[in-house]
Amino acid sequence: MLLIVCGIFLWKRYSKPKPYLAADDTLAVHFIDVGQGDCTLLACDGRIMLIDCGEYQYLSRVTKYLSARGIKRIDCLVATHPHSDHMGGMAGIVKDFDIGEVIVPPLDDWQLPTAVYYEKFLDACADKGLQLTQAVPGYTVSLGDARAEVIAPAHSGYEDLNDSSVAFMVTHGSVSLLLTGDAETQSEHEMIGGGRLRHVNVYKAGHHGSSSSSSEALLAAVTPDIAVISCGKDNSYGHPSASVLKRLRRYTDRIYRTDKDGTVVLESDGKVLRIIE
Repeated sequence: MLLIVCGIFLWKRYSKPKPYLAADDTLAVHFIDVGQGDCTLLACDGRIMLIDCGEYQYLSRVTKYLSARGIKRIDCLVATHPHSDHMGGMAGIVKDFDIGEVIVPPLDDWQLPTAVYYEKFLDACADKGLQLTQAVPGYTVSLGDARAEVIAPAHSGYEDLNDSSVAFMVTHGSVSLLLTGDAETQSEHEMIGGGRLRHVNVYKAGHHGSSSSSSEALLAAVTPDIAVISCGKDNSYGHPSASVLKRLRRYTDRIYRTDKDGTVVLESDGKVLRIIE
């Protein structure tokens, strides 16, 4: 009944994935399978946004995926937080594509990693003269008729880098999506207190379906119609956790997982949301 009221229609076509972005005036969202990592592509009216890219070992898969869809420029590149399962191959993305804006979380000096992948990312941005934009709540990225508004992190200095994750509320007409990176309970509570959360049609489960994310309070605030979980097959972390799946099923039985379903692609025309592949 809720889906009818919201005007949301779901369609799953079980076929071999094809090069696909979006027709004019539509938003396409690709949850790209990068194993135990995150990589989300948004495309609307010719504007491209890439949020994370997974570990370095998946760099070739991601670049081929983008190139197969005719993507040469990424208007907005986001590194949600400096963990390798989210940005291990980010330096290669910066090198291989024309990049517009680069968004990163605000980090205190003691939070900055000394890992090679992060140093290479900074060097690649410097080589191209790219300035890093620190995410702050309310900052908005325009993607044609769609918009992605930063709703977290609320500040810097989190003890757990996961809570530094850049989170977005994406809207396209009456369709909405919540993307929270690896944000855990502290950041989730701050999102709720920030007043920018509301019912969403799609929620990408935080931290690959870890029990430390997708809290009862967050889910009650967004009451998702659909959940997408990005995680690796038979991963050693046990993601997604049974407790998160139980919490999600209180709101929806439409749960898609990259470890079982592979890359998940959704399309919105601003009123109707379809799952393409």
